[in-house]
Amino acid sequence: MSFNPVLIIAKVEKPEWYKKTAQYAKPESARAIWQLFSSIIPYILFLALMVRTVRLGYPYPVTLALGVPTAALFSRIFILFHDCTHGSFLPSPRWNRNVGYLCGIMTFTAFHDWRRSHAGHHITVGDLDRRGMGDITTMTVEEYLTAPPLKRLAYRLYRHPLIMFGIGPLYYFLLRNRYPSPGAKKIDFISVIFTNLALAAVVVTVSMTIGFKTYLLVQLPVLILAATLGVWLFYNQHQFEGVYWARHDNWDPWRVAMEGASYYQLPKLLQWATGNIGFHHVHHVRPGIPNYHLQQCYEEIPELQTVTPLTLRKSFGSLHLNLYDEQQHRMVSFRSLKNRPSKPATNVSSAT
Repeated sequence: MSFNPVLIIAKVEKPEWYKKTAQYAKPESARAIWQLFSSIIPYILFLALMVRTVRLGYPYPVTLALGVPTAALFSRIFILFHDCTHGSFLPSPRWNRNVGYLCGIMTFTAFHDWRRSHAGHHITVGDLDRRGMGDITTMTVEEYLTAPPLKRLAYRLYRHPLIMFGIGPLYYFLLRNRYPSPGAKKIDFISVIFTNLALAAVVVTVSMTIGFKTYLLVQLPVLILAATLGVWLFYNQHQFEGVYWARHDNWDPWRVAMEGASYYQLPKLLQWATGNIGFHHVHHVRPGIPNYHLQQCYEEIPELQTVTPLTLRKSFGSLHLNLYDEQQHRMVSFRSLKNRPSKPATNVSSAT
C-alpha cells in the first residue's frame, strides 16, 4: 500500500489550482523502465570500469575521477528508490515495491523502513512541535539559549559543515541505515534485515572475486560522493532563507509545501542526476507525482512558479543558517546570537 501525504491535508481547503496537479500524478511504465535501465546499466558499467583501473594498476586519481559520474548515477538510482517509496514510479504497487527493494539495496537503504520514516517527514515538515521525523535536527533560538552547555556544543558540532556533509552522510548510509528507525513495524524490521543480508551477500561475493580491497577502493568513494550530494540536497530543500516553520496550532500544510520546501534551481546535468528533485515544492504539493513529471507540472501551472528559486550559488549561504528564530520567523546563524546571553534552563521543548 503506497503512502499519500496529501490525505493528511484532505480536510484543509485546497487552492483551486491544486486540482490541476492530479494529471501529473500518473506513473508511466515505459518512462519508468527507461529511467531504470538508463541509470542502473551505466552505473554497473562505470563500477566495472573503476574495478578495471584498480586491477590494472592505474593511478588511483583515475579511479576517483570515474567515481564522479558513478556517484551521479548512484544519486539518480536513489531518486528512483524515493519515487518507489511514494508509490509513484510505476503504476503497479507490487513493482514499486520490487524495484524499490532493488534500488534500495544498490543505495544501501531498506525500502519499507525508509518509506515509513520518509512519510513521517512529509506529514511533519515545518512543524516546530513535531520535529525529529526524517529531518535535519533544528533548534529554535530559545531552545538553544536555554540548553545546557554540552547540548549546545553537541548541536554546534552536528551543524558544522565537516560533520553535516563529511562524517554525517557516510554514517547515515553505512551505519544508520543498518538498523530500523524509531517506531519501526514488523515489515520495517524485515526490510532492514533483508537489505543487510543482501548487502552482506554482495560484499562476500565481490570479496571472493575481485577482492575486498578492490571493492572498498571502488565503492567507498562512490558512496561518499553520492551520500554527500544527497545530504546537501536534503539540507537545501528545507534549510534556506525564508523557509516556513510554525507551531502545530498554526501549521499550514499549503504554506509548508510552497514555502517550507525549496525550488532548487540546478544546472541541467545536476538536475538530471538528482531526478528533478530540485522541484521540491512541487513534490511536497503532491508527492504522488513521479520525478519525470515534476518539471512539466512546474512549467504548466503558473502558481507553482511564484516560488523564488534557490540557485546553486545562493544555496551556499544556507550553511550559516543554524537556528530558527520564532520572533523574527526566520532562520538565523549562531553568530547572530553573539551578544545574546544564555538563559536559565526552562521547560521549553527542544528539538529531537
